[in-house]
Amino acid sequence: MGSVTKEEMDRKEAEVSELEMLKEFTPDSETGEKVVKGEGVKLKAEMTLLNGCTVIVGCIIGSGIFVSPTGVLQATGSVNLSILVWTVCGLFTMIGAYCYAELGCMIKKSGADYAYIHVSFGPLAAFIRLWIECIIVRPCTGAIQSLSFSLYILKPFFPECDPPDEVTRLLAASCLCLLCFINCYSVRLSNMVQDYFTYAKVFALILICITGFVQLGRGRTEYFTWDDTETDPSVIALSFYSGLFAYTGWNYLNFIIEEMKDPVRDLPRAIFISCVACLVIYVLTIVAFHTTLSTAEVLGSEAVAVTFANRLYGRMAWVIPIFVSCSTFGAVNGLLLTSSRLFFAGARQGQMPGVLTMISVTRTTPVPSVMVITGLSLLYLTSSNIVQLMNYVGFATWFSIGAAVLCVPYLRWKCPDMERPIKVHLAFPIIYLIMTLVITLLPMIQQPVETAIGLAMIATAVPVYFIFIKWKTKPAWIKNFTLEGTNWLQRLLVVVPPDKED
Repeated sequence: MGSVTKEEMDRKEAEVSELEMLKEFTPDSETGEKVVKGEGVKLKAEMTLLNGCTVIVGCIIGSGIFVSPTGVLQATGSVNLSILVWTVCGLFTMIGAYCYAELGCMIKKSGADYAYIHVSFGPLAAFIRLWIECIIVRPCTGAIQSLSFSLYILKPFFPECDPPDEVTRLLAASCLCLLCFINCYSVRLSNMVQDYFTYAKVFALILICITGFVQLGRGRTEYFTWDDTETDPSVIALSFYSGLFAYTGWNYLNFIIEEMKDPVRDLPRAIFISCVACLVIYVLTIVAFHTTLSTAEVLGSEAVAVTFANRLYGRMAWVIPIFVSCSTFGAVNGLLLTSSRLFFAGARQGQMPGVLTMISVTRTTPVPSVMVITGLSLLYLTSSNIVQLMNYVGFATWFSIGAAVLCVPYLRWKCPDMERPIKVHLAFPIIYLIMTLVITLLPMIQQPVETAIGLAMIATAVPVYFIFIKWKTKPAWIKNFTLEGTNWLQRLLVVVPPDKED
């Protein structure tokens, strides 16, 4: 037994020495300089205000604005009420983002609402939020956006019919794998992709908005009426799901706050600039659509922007599908860029496998967590019912974001002495919480079955938490298996844990 123990000790010492050598002699991925021993390996703070704005705008403007108009109009009944809903959704987003600015500057940890809920309400509530986001919402969203990318990029080649399903899924998988490589290779390169594709998608929307102004100048206002307006509040509340889906991503910058050069200065500025820009662009885009398309035409189209372009751009109509593809490509990149940091934050709190905390010693990027979110998104590509799955957890997503906003008044009461570089008026979180309750509880009347299924999916987090996290007296063979698996993956991916920070 003694010789075996000595061999194990020697092996462990060799592994530690190897990792120390990697930390000491590995060149930095961006500068080519050595990572000096003692400075450690950690996520690099490289993001500027411009990068922050492009991350938020890039994450918000994805496939939503091009497909959600149908859902909003279907639930509101009239064009004028749909425009009002889009405006309220934008204001709702800005209030939530303002609250997140206080939390982000107060709790400077990657993971955003997961980190805020963990500090405020403890590990179980935080894990449920983590479970919803990591296992269901983010991978589904990545799959939907990558499928939207492939559908629109293939559309010019199949003008009279839908592209083949197998080709669409294969191209979507290729999109995910390419962006996985980019995010594993370099933070700076992924930021560059985010920047340029954000410019492309904003250009496409500005083109649509300019066309709308031209149409308004021609007096095309006949579709702007209150005719057939829906009066049932529970049905109108459903319109907010489609509208807010298009605004999804406003909180993503908080997930990577540790990588910002000056988060206290740049985070609130980036949030304000980006949310105002998206609100103005979205409302003008919806107005532009309705200068040309009737209510029936919008309700009969799954891709409103393509229908709009076919009506007005003639031979140049192919431009819109290309730019929509750029939009969704950038959105997938933003999702991988930010979601991997959510896995990273959860693993750092011991609520995800330890290997997900680790960072590549050659690229200083969270390679394991990027690969996991990509793998889950690829898994959801095998499902043909992703949109319905997203509807199941749509109410839970906004309810959990509401739980994060609840942290603002709760921490004011519990921890009044915490440093708050930004301090919002308490009226803002209260208004947000009331609106959250309205848009989450009212649709339950209209969709009781979907609500029950969504709650059941969320409830699966509880046994997972108590079996895999809370249970500390696991058999030795399980602990050894986990340790050996982590060590094997660590050597395979050449990753090490980041240095602990105070």
